[in-house]
Amino acid sequence: MAAAVLAVSPVASAQQGISMEAMSENKMVPSDFSTGPMEKAAKPLPFKDPNFVHSGHGGAVAGKKNRTWKNLKQILASERALPWQLNDPSYFSIDAPPSFKPAKKYSDVSGLLANYTDPQSKLRFSTIEEFSYIRRLPSDVVTGYLALRKATSIVP
Repeated sequence: MAAAVLAVSPVASAQQGISMEAMSENKMVPSDFSTGPMEKAAKPLPFKDPNFVHSGHGGAVAGKKNRTWKNLKQILASERALPWQLNDPSYFSIDAPPSFKPAKKYSDVSGLLANYTDPQSKLRFSTIEEFSYIRRLPSDVVTGYLALRKATSIVP
């Protein structure tokens, strides 16, 4: 089968409202979308108030600075300046209940998330390279790692 291409100049197709659609077998077929004159709907949108006038009150339009975020130090300083009661909540007095999720355990050597614990030294590790490194450590270094983690069971 021979592939036939219908040639229509883009200027002529734009003036007549004809667009080219690609079909199978590389044939270009004109399709006419202009069935009649297009009319714009001048109907107002139901959610817009036709009587709305922007007041320009506040914001950069009125010449005021935009609201800036306060850092924690500024918030704490402003809290100290206010007359608080003893039982009023503040950044110092906010307490949260303990989490239901288990605490994440990190490797004592690399600081990565540790899925494993050495049964001899009780050090945590994440890869087999760390495990081989931990096994070669002298006992005083193992004790130092456990003391850094504040582990209570220090291996003698």
